[in-house]
Amino acid sequence: MAVGKIDRGLVANTALRLLNDVGLDGLSLRAIAKELDVKAPALYWHFKDKQALLDEMATEMYRRMTAGTRIPAGADWRERLLASSRGLRAALLSYRDGARVFSGSRFTGIVHAAPMEENLRAFVDAGFTLRQAVRATNTAYLFTLGFVTEEQGVYPLPGERREGYDMTARAELLADFPLSAAAGPVIFENYDEGFEEGLMLLLTGIEARRGSS
Repeated sequence: MAVGKIDRGLVANTALRLLNDVGLDGLSLRAIAKELDVKAPALYWHFKDKQALLDEMATEMYRRMTAGTRIPAGADWRERLLASSRGLRAALLSYRDGARVFSGSRFTGIVHAAPMEENLRAFVDAGFTLRQAVRATNTAYLFTLGFVTEEQGVYPLPGERREGYDMTARAELLADFPLSAAAGPVIFENYDEGFEEGLMLLLTGIEARRGSS
């Protein structure tokens, strides 16, 4: 695909488009350059290495997530935490290895600042200390990121299941450990249900901490 002027946004968008085809391990500046019909060194003007590219990809993923996540005016801390967590999961699941791209990346701007400020304000206005608000929102973020990382280990893309997760075979292998064997479907199936139950556990724990030191 021959293109005109190369900029950071074009490179990041091309990388996100390629991600579903090649996965994170197959994504390289060379592969992106080939897609853009330019020489790889042209991309190094914009990104010094692959991590710098991942940072920009994560930032663009966040932009798209916030554009697609509607939080009603006046939403309380619960509604905000649920909407943010569900929106993040949906965004990560939109890309092969989406959680791996996001994990450990740093935003290249302050695109996250306004949503973060609004979420923290909702917690503080509800009686949480700032420290409690930060712990609550960060724990929800880490839960979502970790959950989707494991989910994509089984389903790299929706409907695409990796081999090695046959629950019958797993139960036979763990026949001497009946509870562990029976836990398989709870762990490796019904991810939508599991995510929602996890969020409810988080909400309960966060509520229990409000007002405590």
